[in-house]
This record gives sequence, C-alpha cells and structure tokens, in this order.
Amino acid sequence: MTTPPELPEHLRPPGAPERRTAELFARFVAEEAADVPLPGRSTARRFAALTALGRRDLSLARLAEGHLDAVAIRHEVEGSSPGPGERWGVWAARPPGPGVRAARTGRGWTLSGLKPYCSGARACTHALVSADADDGYRLFAVALEHPGVTPVPGTWPAIGMAGSDSLDVSFADVPARAVGEVDAYLERPGFLHGGVGVAACWLGGAHAVAAPLYERAAAGRLNDHAAAHLGAVDLLLHTAGTLMRQAGEDIDADPLDARGEARVRGLRVRALVEKVCTEVLERVGRATGAGPLCHDEEHARAVADLTVYVRQHHAEANLAELGRLSTAEAVGAER
Repeated sequence: MTTPPELPEHLRPPGAPERRTAELFARFVAEEAADVPLPGRSTARRFAALTALGRRDLSLARLAEGHLDAVAIRHEVEGSSPGPGERWGVWAARPPGPGVRAARTGRGWTLSGLKPYCSGARACTHALVSADADDGYRLFAVALEHPGVTPVPGTWPAIGMAGSDSLDVSFADVPARAVGEVDAYLERPGFLHGGVGVAACWLGGAHAVAAPLYERAAAGRLNDHAAAHLGAVDLLLHTAGTLMRQAGEDIDADPLDARGEARVRGLRVRALVEKVCTEVLERVGRATGAGPLCHDEEHARAVADLTVYVRQHHAEANLAELGRLSTAEAVGAER
C-alpha cells in the first residue's frame, strides 16, 4: 500500500477529525484518483466513484470531489494536469463580503483577501481560487506553501462535515497563475457537469445514513412500520441512482453541451437528490429512533455530515430557477 505524504504538525492532534480526513484524502489521491474518469468520458463511472466515496465518508468525498474537479477544470480550460503528490482544492465560494482580489504586477498576478469555506484548508497542497480582478471574475492556481497563505483558526467550528476542515483562508500578496480567461471557470460546460458530481457525493451520504436500517432488516429486526420506511428509502435511493447513471450517459453523449441541456439537467438531478437525502434522513430516524444516533458513531457522523453537506443545495432558489427554465423549455417544445 502506498504511504500517504506526511501531514503538517497542526493536523496531528489525536482524534482530530480533520487529521483523519486528511490522511484518507492523501491516500485517495495517491492510490485512487488517477482511475476516476474525467467528465465526458465514462461519466456515470465517475459519479459512481463519488457516490462510493460519500458512502465511505462524506468529508473525504468533499475533499476528493474538489481534487477531481480541479483536475477536470485544468484539463478542460488549459489542457494541464496536477503534478505528482499534489492535492488540489477548488475554493470558489463567493458569499457577500470583500472576498479575494487579484492584482496584476510586473511578475504576474497576486491574490489578497479572505476566502471562506476552503475545504481541505490544511490538507491541500494547491488550490484553484476564484477572485475579482480589474477585468472581471477569474480563477487562479495557487501553491499553498507560500507564507502569505494563512488558514484562519476557529472559522470552521462545525460538527457536521468537521473533517472537511473548511476554514477561511487569508491571502496576502500570494503569487498566482491565471487559469483561463475572465469567467472561463463559470462559462465552461464542465461547471454544470461538476454540480451533478457534488450531488453524487450527497447520494453516497444518503446510502451511509440508511445503512443501519438495512442492517436491521437483514437481522430480522424490523416491525411493519420500519419495513414500510425501508421500502420507501430503497425506492428513493434506487430512483436517485438511476437518474445519476442517466445523467452520466447524457453528459457522455454531449460533453460540450452543444444541445444546451446541462443547466436544466444539473438543476433537476441536484433537486431530486436533495429531496431524496432529506427524506432518507427523516425516514431512517423515524424507523430506528435515537439508538443509532446515540450508540453508533459512524451513523451519527453520517447524519450530521449529510445534514450540513446537502445544504450546499440552494433549495427554493434552485427550484425557482428550474421552474423558469423548464417553462421556457416546454414552451419551446410546443412551437
């Protein structure tokens, strides 16, 4: 087995969830990442790998999805690949606030400011970081060993997804390399395909949450009410898995989105998977009671992690956008 790279000292406290996740992430990059297909090339298999990661550990899936997304972005935008031993994140959150600014200098670009929600803040070696520049919104490649890169302690006190180590990161005149042109990150077809990949991670989390219910069934310890909940859960998971496979096949058939279907597809898949996750959380809790939450650490972590991670979906805001787009699609089909 490949020995994962040594981790920084601040990730070494015994029992720290970010340490555990960082070790899993390093091993994933060293041993598994190269075998995951790029979007447009066996995409259903890519989504299945992300679902399997989510089922294993959602914080691991979050970091792995970020690394795989960075690989896909670099391939699509500039035809490059990460170097050996590099662990990448995509830090592109853009909530209200000053954020990160990019400045052009005589030697290239530098980044300064504060970027929130940087998953793998102390486990990644490199990141693709979005920033505002004078000519527009851009994406930049950054080597995180620069002394101007500072994860801010205490900015990720979360219980759910604690292991993702999604700290705020401060940048102070950090050298950066522009990846693509203005808005290239957002306008490429792969941005929409990547959103489906996140939903694949959520789906894996739903499988993990449901595991104790299936285990009770296998042990013959389900009453009729719990069996009905399990039937509903099984239907939900099967439906979401079928939709995910179909989405992968559709992306392979049109990787550059020449038909303009990727936006609606992504919104539909994410909305359906979010609904599945929400209902699985509810039904498993009603069927099993407090026991697994109190006595099964793995299950309790899966419930907490999925509850946080699935909120990356923007709920009614995404449904409203889907409603507008689907109406336009239906009207266009009638003409």
